[in-house]
Amino acid sequence: MGWPGIVVIGVVVGAAGWWLHPMRARARGGFALAVMAGVLGAGLARVAGRVTGLFHDGELLEWPVCTAFALVFVAVAVALRVRR
Repeated sequence: MGWPGIVVIGVVVGAAGWWLHPMRARARGGFALAVMAGVLGAGLARVAGRVTGLFHDGELLEWPVCTAFALVFVAVAVALRVRR
């Protein structure tokens, strides 16, 4: 998939996660945070998967793992932003 694909997954999951999050109305300025959290989560999932040997570049398992990590990072980031 490569790093450009990871960034695209992170941006898409971040934007969709922010838009679908039930507490987004109270999170002022949370869109940029959600997108950054999505990219960070997808990137960390890719690095962790490659280091542990869970998957290699371009394998099918890389997509859902990166997407799931990005979604979790976005949900946590938006929820923590609302608590402030």
